[in-house]
Amino acid sequence: MKPIVLVAAVALIDIDNRVLIAERPVGKSMAGLWEFPGGKIEPGETPEHALQRELKEELGIDVCLTCMGPFNFASHAYETFHLLMPLYICRTWEGELTPREGQKIAWVPALKLNQYPMPPADLPLIPWLRDLLS
Repeated sequence: MKPIVLVAAVALIDIDNRVLIAERPVGKSMAGLWEFPGGKIEPGETPEHALQRELKEELGIDVCLTCMGPFNFASHAYETFHLLMPLYICRTWEGELTPREGQKIAWVPALKLNQYPMPPADLPLIPWLRDLLS
């Protein structure tokens, strides 16, 4: 049986209904693929707190816990682990988005998300975002 890895992700949505995605930097697994911001949920941490921490670390923004709403989730079997990833929606944050880990970021209309190579777990979430934002 494969270990289950818990990761939280967020679809940050701007005033033009574009979604922020980030390219995984060189040196990380799946480098070069685009993903929704987020990261691993630490032991004892809620998904919302994990997102709050990760968004501060990765993008330099502050997100209040009540500004994120659960939207959908991904459940995907990779070769060595099973990923369970709740995806949240957030339209409000404080601070200027600044990539802090050398990653590229892009604001992408939902209809164009499928033009970016993404990890397999993220792909089933695209149609849901397209339906929400189109």
